[in-house]
Amino acid sequence: MYSFNSIVEQLKQDQVVAYPTEAVFGLGCNPQSEIAVRKLLALKQRPEEKGLILIAPHKDFFLPYIDESKLSAIDWQRFEQKTEKAITWIMPAKSSVPKYLTGAFDTIALRLCQVPAVVELCNNVGFALTSTSANLTSLPPCKTAEEVRLQFGNDFPVLDWQTAGNSNPSEIRDIFTQHIFRQG
Repeated sequence: MYSFNSIVEQLKQDQVVAYPTEAVFGLGCNPQSEIAVRKLLALKQRPEEKGLILIAPHKDFFLPYIDESKLSAIDWQRFEQKTEKAITWIMPAKSSVPKYLTGAFDTIALRLCQVPAVVELCNNVGFALTSTSANLTSLPPCKTAEEVRLQFGNDFPVLDWQTAGNSNPSEIRDIFTQHIFRQG
């Protein structure tokens, strides 16, 4: 069993951890660490071309990744609007954002998340978290810490807090066109 502080230390040491999000547990790491992200991609057997979602409780965590020059006040308003369902926004990425985060795109997927575990983790480590569902290929996403341990082993670092209880994953939308890539 990992304490909150040990999960924070794992993140600071470029490790991958599991933590609760709105509907399921996510696998996350420091998006600024290529070593950590490569561990995550290998663990998930996820192709780099797909890109990753970043989550954090406040837009300031995302400023290193967003090409703000392409966003209007209305776009920012849309991004920061509180909604009943979780929405991951496809936003313009700075050209300096590594391809291991954006994949084959010139955009980046970002979600404001107020789940207590995410708020506390980001505030303690000082960065946004990568977020992909905690599950091995072909297995369903984990909804509890116990399910994470069953799929990844008892020694895998898991923050044993509750998800927000949503039944669906986040909706994925384009910030400009409102096109929905994944229903939420």
